[in-house]
Amino acid sequence: MAARLRRLLDTAYERLLQHELSGTPDHVAVIQDGNRRYARKQGADPTDGHREGADTTEAVLNWCEELGIEELTLYTFSTENFDRPEDQLQDLFDLIEAKLREFADADRVHESGVRIRAIGEIHRLPDRVRDAVDYAEDRTGDYDQFTLNIALAYGGRTELLGAARDIAREVQDGNLTPADVDVDTVENRLYEGPTRDVDLIIRTGGDERTSNFLPWHANGNEAAVYFCTPYWPEFRKIDFLRSIRTYESRKASWRRTRARRALALIRAVGPGAGGEARRVYRRFRDALPSDEAPPIEDGEFDTSSD
Repeated sequence: MAARLRRLLDTAYERLLQHELSGTPDHVAVIQDGNRRYARKQGADPTDGHREGADTTEAVLNWCEELGIEELTLYTFSTENFDRPEDQLQDLFDLIEAKLREFADADRVHESGVRIRAIGEIHRLPDRVRDAVDYAEDRTGDYDQFTLNIALAYGGRTELLGAARDIAREVQDGNLTPADVDVDTVENRLYEGPTRDVDLIIRTGGDERTSNFLPWHANGNEAAVYFCTPYWPEFRKIDFLRSIRTYESRKASWRRTRARRALALIRAVGPGAGGEARRVYRRFRDALPSDEAPPIEDGEFDTSSD
């Protein structure tokens, strides 16, 4: 009886949260933490925790599709994971290989137009995992309705360090000058990464850190971050919807800040304020309370509401 009541309450709360959402991020990245701790709590083997975590991954894919999210990146295997005991590594590789092939053959993946991509130092993985990566990418490479990025043998610091070394080498060889180095120069030397910048990072398991996950694509985009206590196998739709609410709150705060900064510049400079400040203010003015958002015209700044 209690379990049934809990399910009914959870369903009602899910509907309330979903009704409150006014928009969703384009790209969500997830640090799937807590599989092993969940298994220990259940008195099970670590592999069992990873298998249950894989079920959560499938559920999150469904939730993304329901909400209209266009890209999902999963931190599946970090470069630090190579330090785990050999038996755990082989079990993980077996699971990754099996899930890649299972996803690549799933009807819903093809019906929904899901493109599967792997990012990271794929060459460091066993042959059987690389073969599964190739299989999944080949089977789904023509789709563009949704992108699922699987981060394998991935480390953010390693990625940035590799790009820096490549650039330094090209400068030393005379193929680049320091003045040539710009955003595109760096991005062209990163892993073949996500197709969009990250809007929201979710980390399960209670730790409040992003573990060098997609630093260029997330930190550079000032992505919202949502930390939650449940281990990955315990992650519910309620938790996912709460994370989207956090993203919306962060986005609204960012819009207000941009509008206030532009307004302060216009007030300080007066009618001669640059066009960029005016454009920014007009774009984000609706994020401000009405009593903070005086109208402006091209040739003047109406301060009558001050």
